[in-house]
Amino acid sequence: MSTTPPKVPISVLIPAKNEEQNLPACLASLERAAEIFVVDSQSSDRSAAIAKAAGAKVVQFEFNGHWPKKKNWALDNLPFSHEWVLIVDCDERIPPALWDEIEGAIRQGNVDGYYLNRRVFFLGTWIRHGGKYPDWNLRLFRHQKGRYENLQTADIANTGDNEVHEHVMIEGAVGYLKQDMLHEDFRDLYHWLARHNRYSNWEAQVYYNLLTGMEDGGTIGANLFGDAVQRKRFLKKIWVRLPFKPLLRFVLFYVLRLGFLDGRAGYIYGRLLSQYEYQIGVKLFELRQFGGQLNVTPKASAASPQSAIKPSIVSIESAP
Repeated sequence: MSTTPPKVPISVLIPAKNEEQNLPACLASLERAAEIFVVDSQSSDRSAAIAKAAGAKVVQFEFNGHWPKKKNWALDNLPFSHEWVLIVDCDERIPPALWDEIEGAIRQGNVDGYYLNRRVFFLGTWIRHGGKYPDWNLRLFRHQKGRYENLQTADIANTGDNEVHEHVMIEGAVGYLKQDMLHEDFRDLYHWLARHNRYSNWEAQVYYNLLTGMEDGGTIGANLFGDAVQRKRFLKKIWVRLPFKPLLRFVLFYVLRLGFLDGRAGYIYGRLLSQYEYQIGVKLFELRQFGGQLNVTPKASAASPQSAIKPSIVSIESAP
């Protein structure tokens, strides 16, 4: 007769919006967490009901169009019962072996956060090459010690209300866990394309900020000799100035980083990344043409009363 493993004393934070297809598997992989918060953005599907049925606490978030976005707001405002928080997206899973490692890691107490490595699946295939693995993300940390960086992108339209490519900043020591988390979106390619259409707005603003000399204050910084994330940020400062980036993105992913070894899924992924880079480029052109604005509208709209509304907890709901 098998016994249920004891709960791990951490709080899990899941940002969500219309994620009824991904949430069941995500929540099932989090059964060992002592506490789960699902921070929902007024989903129109069954996301909130699925979360409550799994015993999660559901919090409704209303974004006012300005910083902070969902994760930082949640870190500032949610009544976490535990010192350690684990950030998990709806299309991610925490396997049992990683739970065992997390349980041991937080008991050591000699660091303030841990990087987790992700296996990204696309069309049912693990994209192991092309620079997609390893994919380190600082997701487990003492919640009072970490916050997401501010890349000055919150005010640009149609990027969503959630931090996506921003990274967590921690002043204390960090470690790296060995077991992988899994990233697999159970929705179709329509959603992948829609999501990356939003992401390209975000990326175009990041490119624009880099090209116009935005300082690194409030971010993890760019450092060729830093950790993996800081090295990527350093290389991006060079990348944004290169010509023919859509072609270069495909060649880099598919040829130089061996993306072809992931078969047809790798080829499709590489082509979509090239298309994504083109979208970023044309939106960057739009930003430069119109003084740093995408989706240009009359300036009077920027002064609407809605801009003064602050995000707030509408409710915290949990299963009876």
